[in-house]
Amino acid sequence: MNKRADFSTSLEQSAFWMPYTANRQFKKSPRLLARAEGMYYWTADGRQILDGQAGLWCVNAGHCRPKIVAAVQKQVAQMDFAPTFQMGHPIAFEFADRLARIAPPGFSRLFFTNSGSESADTALKIALAYHRARGEGQRFRLIGRERGYHGVNFGGMAVGGIPANRKAFGPGVAGVDHIRHTHDLQRSAFSKGQPQSGAEFADDLERVCALHDPSTIAAVIVEPVAGSAGVLVPPKGYLERLREICARHGILLIFDEVITGFGRLGQPFGSQRLGVTPDLFTTAKGMTNGTVPMGAVFVKDSIYDAFMQGPEGIELFHGYTYSGHPLACAAGLGTLDTYEDEGLLTRAGSLEKAFEDGLHALKGAPHVIDVRNLGLMGAVELAPRPGKPGARAYEAFLKVFEAGVLVRWTGDVLAFSPPLIIEKAQMERIFATLRETLDSLK
Repeated sequence: MNKRADFSTSLEQSAFWMPYTANRQFKKSPRLLARAEGMYYWTADGRQILDGQAGLWCVNAGHCRPKIVAAVQKQVAQMDFAPTFQMGHPIAFEFADRLARIAPPGFSRLFFTNSGSESADTALKIALAYHRARGEGQRFRLIGRERGYHGVNFGGMAVGGIPANRKAFGPGVAGVDHIRHTHDLQRSAFSKGQPQSGAEFADDLERVCALHDPSTIAAVIVEPVAGSAGVLVPPKGYLERLREICARHGILLIFDEVITGFGRLGQPFGSQRLGVTPDLFTTAKGMTNGTVPMGAVFVKDSIYDAFMQGPEGIELFHGYTYSGHPLACAAGLGTLDTYEDEGLLTRAGSLEKAFEDGLHALKGAPHVIDVRNLGLMGAVELAPRPGKPGARAYEAFLKVFEAGVLVRWTGDVLAFSPPLIIEKAQMERIFATLRETLDSLK
């Protein structure tokens, strides 16, 4: 009979190859989280850790919420799995309809995936297939943005613009180009909310259109607020201009809302907060509160309708074994119930000013060269140590964790995205802990 391995075995010999982690370094000095509730984790040795990053941008309603737990427990006892091709189950349709009701007007259709990476690839494939269905199969190019992150599958990696995510994996997908990023440290450092300058950065799409011929471009994909690159907030007017250029050239605009969706910016979706409507948008993370992996692509009704005009049969040859998984749908319904009961999809709006004030109070702290924020997303950028990019921020990340607070480390940036249930005293503790840490760094 198989038994669980003795956890006392040295982690250095563990079979687990950890993602986005320096495995040898971690296993020599592991940081293990053993349980969670509300705003907190507890380590394997019993220390309480205040969660300042909502798990990994995803636990928007806080940890182990009762309605989500109960929904998953009930579903796993009732039906664990149902086939997804040519078969269905009621809970998937129920969840899809609930999601459509909180989406922007005109987005009453969605396609289930299992992650943000799958959502990105699915959106890109839908865009390509849509143009083909309309008789514009020459539109094959996909445009991403420098410093963008759209997951780690080949499509999302190709349109993504973070060099470390791309350099080890060969040429990737053909027909991809990138427009410039929106970060302008010289003009927009310490902006509160959207920077005043930088709308003209969207005009770089016109350069790419002139280079390739816009009639060959299928879609442009961007994050409304770039999260993984360190919370890069779009300048005022930037997304509006990007939207206008895409519409003029018949190019689909895709928003990657894996992070900005489900209340992070004070509205159900970032497009609603920022007032710019894409043609498709991707989601995951907060969709099930991180409880069971799941994602979705929301499409404009006109795009869905274009697929339904063709011959009878399978309209889109795409899908996953676990699309609309029963446990994930149950977790999602429990999550939506929790969001609705507690007003969490808009709560960030009432907390944003306190969050902004606490974050920007770090201006002038040692090594801080920028602070930026929107909704309950924020970042503190540190000056790199000469010849050692990222080392100072990583040391700060470790020291903050040792002091009982979890934040996100990415390059020379410390990022913040606390659960939407956070209270002001907990915000103050996060920023006070970071201030003390920065004062101690060389």
